This record gives sequence, structure tokens and C-alpha cells, in this order.
Amino acid sequence: MTRVRTVLFDRDSILAGNPTDPDRVRAAPGAREALGMLRLHGVRTGFVALRPGAGHGGLGDAGVRAVNHRVDELLGPFDIRGMCPHRPEDGCRCRPPEPGLILWAAGRVCTGPAECAVVGTAADAEAAARVGAHGILVPDERTGPQETARAGHVAPDVLTAVRALLAGPPQGRVLVDERPIASAFENGEA
Repeated sequence: MTRVRTVLFDRDSILAGNPTDPDRVRAAPGAREALGMLRLHGVRTGFVALRPGAGHGGLGDAGVRAVNHRVDELLGPFDIRGMCPHRPEDGCRCRPPEPGLILWAAGRVCTGPAECAVVGTAADAEAAARVGAHGILVPDERTGPQETARAGHVAPDVLTAVRALLAGPPQGRVLVDERPIASAFENGEA
């Protein structure tokens, strides 16, 4: 069984809300604890994101840096940060469900796809699957039932996803972990 060495998160759906205004960025529920568990176990962490409003008068480079800085203040430090600057109609290879951003981020921290996991949207999970990484969908109010049905692994929240990853590559389609969070820190085991 290959150990997961790097976990990438969708910044905007999993780690933080309000990505278009650095002053309004807030840590998502469970994100701080999930990242702490990974770091405690020596797992590299990173985030990937779509540039808000790319090509439509959205955040400029300074705004993106300010949002990322705020996420770092709330949840950092991160080993890698990746951003797709393209619009959906650009046909790039980095915007999920295309896997380019995941491959780039994993390569920057010298992790092969089989040792990488991506926790995020249905598109993130699909992009991970396309390159042999472990994708975990954490559904939100925008996730359709067909997306949940197609996902290889589904977790109800970021903490459950991370606990499952710390036990090894995800096993089963729906990941469930009912243990109290304190037990995930005991003896270095999840």
C-alpha cells in the first residue's frame, strides 16, 4: 500500500470562503484541524484554486496574492500553492477536471500521482483520478447527485477525508470516521 505523501485541497470549496476579498476570507469548518493532523504526520500540504473571475475583470495578481496570504495566515504554512488563471472556455489543461494543475503541484514537491491525494469538488476528484492520484469529493450545496454518484471516494467533510487518508490510500466509496478528533492524534495513527 502506497502512503499518501502530499494532500492538495481545493482552496475555495474546502479550506476557505470568500476568495474574492482578502478581508472576508475565513477558514472553513474543520480545515485547521485537518491540516494540523496532516502536518503532525509529516504529510505535505498544498492548495489549488481557480482564479476568481479570471478573464472577467476579477482579481488581479495582487488580489490573488492577498487572498493566498490570508489563507496562509489562517491555515498555513503550505508546501505548495497552485492557481489556474484560465476561463472555462480557454480549454487549458490545468483547470479541473483536466489534471495539469495537480501534476504541476505534485511535481513541485516531488510527489508522484499515486502518493498524492486531492480533496475537493467533483471536478478535482475527476482530475485526480485521470492521473492516478487519490481524489476525495467533499460535497457542498453546489454538488449534484450525479457528481456524488460518479465519485470514487466521498467524505462528508474535510476531517473525515483526512482521517481516511492518514490510514493509507482511501478505501471504499463513502469514507466514514466517527472517532473523536483527539483520537486521530494518538500514537501517530489515524
